[in-house]
Amino acid sequence: MREITLLVADDHPVVRDGLRGMFDTDPGFRVLGEASGGVEAVELALALDPDVVLMDLRMPGGGGVDAIAALARHGARARVLVLTTYDTDTDTLPALEAGATGYLLKDAPREELFAAVRAAAEGRAVLSPAVATRLVSAVRRPAAPVDDTLSVREREILVLVARGTSNRAIAAELFISEATVKTHLTHIYAKLAVKDRAAAVAAGYDRGILGG
Repeated sequence: MREITLLVADDHPVVRDGLRGMFDTDPGFRVLGEASGGVEAVELALALDPDVVLMDLRMPGGGGVDAIAALARHGARARVLVLTTYDTDTDTLPALEAGATGYLLKDAPREELFAAVRAAAEGRAVLSPAVATRLVSAVRRPAAPVDDTLSVREREILVLVARGTSNRAIAAELFISEATVKTHLTHIYAKLAVKDRAAAVAAGYDRGILGG
């Protein structure tokens, strides 16, 4: 089996170390370099010419989506496999539209990650089941009003927040982790330009996202 070369782009050193250690134990892979931000990832990918770039999306040194688009503009040979903790519409769709070959969540099992890298190296699209389901839903549902910036899952969570539901209870009801609930809440706060749950609920009613 041909050796697959990789570039790891993530702003957390422990994540980069973990991924390098994981791939270094398998003779089918070789990590050529590491980047801590999107701009550095583009520079290294163009210089090192890896088969696959494992790209985080949210990094202080330039975002992953911008990096993916830049690599496409430069005609880079490398395939980009997004590896992130975020699975919302606002993250998934722009990354794929920018040219990512695949999209996996960081909780993917080791063998699933290895298989995804091999598939990406061959140019085959790779989507985690959760992301694939979300994309199908995004394509099938009617277009949201222009001023409605929340994804379907974010709206679900905001409705539960308005009912006074705790993060733990929201996680249990929606079959997601409590950490994922917190991530969605962070996105909701940012989109509604608020800082806490109460303000988010108030903004939800004001914008008509929540019923009267």
